[in-house]
Amino acid sequence: MHKFAPIDLTPSLSNTAKTSARARPDIGIFRPVADDAITDAATDSEIAREFIEHGELSAKSIANTQKELYRFLTWCREEAGRSFHQLSVADLNTYKDFLKSPPPGWISTTKWPRSDPRYRPFTGPLSDASRRQAMIAVKGLLAFAEQTGYLRRNPARLVKNVRAQDASRITRYLTPQAIALALATVTKRDAATPAALRQRERDRFLLVAFAHTGARLNEIVGANMGAIYTEDAGRWWLDVMGKGNKPRRLPVPPEMLAAFRHYRQAFGLLPQTSRGDTTPLVLSSRSRALARITDEAASEALKAVFGAAGLAAAAIGDSDTAAVLRDASTHWLRHSMLTNHANNGVQLKTLQDTAGHANIATTAAYLHKTDHQRHDEIIASVNGKGVL
Repeated sequence: MHKFAPIDLTPSLSNTAKTSARARPDIGIFRPVADDAITDAATDSEIAREFIEHGELSAKSIANTQKELYRFLTWCREEAGRSFHQLSVADLNTYKDFLKSPPPGWISTTKWPRSDPRYRPFTGPLSDASRRQAMIAVKGLLAFAEQTGYLRRNPARLVKNVRAQDASRITRYLTPQAIALALATVTKRDAATPAALRQRERDRFLLVAFAHTGARLNEIVGANMGAIYTEDAGRWWLDVMGKGNKPRRLPVPPEMLAAFRHYRQAFGLLPQTSRGDTTPLVLSSRSRALARITDEAASEALKAVFGAAGLAAAAIGDSDTAAVLRDASTHWLRHSMLTNHANNGVQLKTLQDTAGHANIATTAAYLHKTDHQRHDEIIASVNGKGVL
């Protein structure tokens, strides 16, 4: 067995696969678990697989978690020489430092397949933000191991999170003025053919929907028409499925509702829909059938809107806004919605629930008002009295 032998972290193992896994000492160290444990895992790699399966993660999140836990399991075996049951707080802090500067033998600039003997877990030292994400995965795994009875104690409870300075403030967002310019640009787009009309109204709806709800790309694209509905004296809502398959409903303002109705009419649909409508919410403008577009297609559609708006900003001499719009993406609209509402006094708890953030500290990163006030006070002082 070479040092970086593959470890099977695929979730949903069958009982047969588990039995086979337990017979292989290269993927985990056996340790007895508590009599009242609510897990069948008998090795560290098995509890890691259960943790990944329990999380109900997207395919991308599963791949990222597998990568981080493979690194951790391999470090436990090769560097620490310990099973999860033997880990201490000092061990976990050592692993945090290890991520900052892995030994040369753990690094390869070529991304070999994991089955290749030349495979290495790292391409270089991890940034603070990447170390933070790595430790979030490790701490989540050990907490799960404790909750299921696989571990009797969890030393990760006493390990502090990595501070990622780059993640402390959100900078990729659009001002209300930039969003208004993008909206005006797409509204003026030529629609001489039915397909062009469908595309214009769909893209306009996408821009308004993301700007007003702060939803993630896949949350909007993955929804159906019936997810927009009304109840309680004319309050309109959008139901989405968030991270970890957690449902969330988002307020729909009148401007978004109007854009939705115009968009439906452009596709030959009635302006009003019903809760049972399973038609995809985001439709292809090219297909005669009511077909859902991909996340990538929706993202490219909005990038085209931002690009055109950037040209419009440059044409009126607003080079700063033009530069920002040229770099903007769909996810910037999520940042924009949260930033603009936070600065307008909306309670952080309200924004946390709307955004689907597990931690309110994540939401607080969108609050720039204090910085803005500090900037304005200093500049006002310079302009009023001068300091040089």
